[in-house]
Amino acid sequence: MERGKASRTSEMVAARRAVHQQVDRQLVFEDPLAVRIVAPQLLARMEREPRRFKTSRWARALRAALVVRSRYAEDELRAAVLQGVRQYVLLGAGLDTFAYRNPFPELRVFEVDHPDTQAAKRRRLRDAGIAIPDTTVFVPIDFATTALDDGLRGSGFDRGQPAVFAWLGVVPYLDREAIVRTLRVIASLPRGTVVVFDYGAAPATLSWLGRFAVWRLRRKLEAIGEPIKSSFTSPEIIALLKEAGFAAVEDLNDTELNRRYLSNRPDGLRVGEAMHIIKGSV
Repeated sequence: MERGKASRTSEMVAARRAVHQQVDRQLVFEDPLAVRIVAPQLLARMEREPRRFKTSRWARALRAALVVRSRYAEDELRAAVLQGVRQYVLLGAGLDTFAYRNPFPELRVFEVDHPDTQAAKRRRLRDAGIAIPDTTVFVPIDFATTALDDGLRGSGFDRGQPAVFAWLGVVPYLDREAIVRTLRVIASLPRGTVVVFDYGAAPATLSWLGRFAVWRLRRKLEAIGEPIKSSFTSPEIIALLKEAGFAAVEDLNDTELNRRYLSNRPDGLRVGEAMHIIKGSV
């Protein structure tokens, strides 16, 4: 990412969520702020290049993955709030808008991200006229140099209470050591704590078409300086969470995600085979 700017991937993720609101019916993920938080120049580009952003098979698959993971995370959050959880931590929050449409008055939302991305987001919120609620806390962390527990210290996060952690679109860009370090911090929190994140399936487990899609994505991300650093088989990632201290682990593959969120759609919106979402519960 460029110094002083939001990461390129956070911009593109926001754009895909916005497209979902514009072109898909039977919304998987409702986000009325998605279009407003996207940069005007990117919105204009989306209109000029409909195939790239909206209609191609690649665009639909990527959009499906992004909206399904957000929907899953917020479904899990809702269930946890009903059980009394009052802390939500967005690790690598990017341009996520949950904090600004938070329907739970007693829920504190901690947005954890790189300082440059957060500064760019604050400017975007201001320009869009989106108010920052008192329940929102910005926690600037450079994950390359700062551990999660050090970053949360002094933010008002209560380590004596459970929390839901949404770690979306981040794990593939981290090496194994950084992933384990963060998981151990989360697993050390009280019972009722949950982490939700997506990860890329190891290429060796995919069909030739799946391997080609992953190769294509890797090339694009390397070109913008945000390379993928990790992928896992299902047994590997489950073992990683268990070793970190999670009592229960649920791993959802593309078949389960499509069944749960994208079945019987006339538009063919589907999650690709490399997509996995995993939940660890303390």
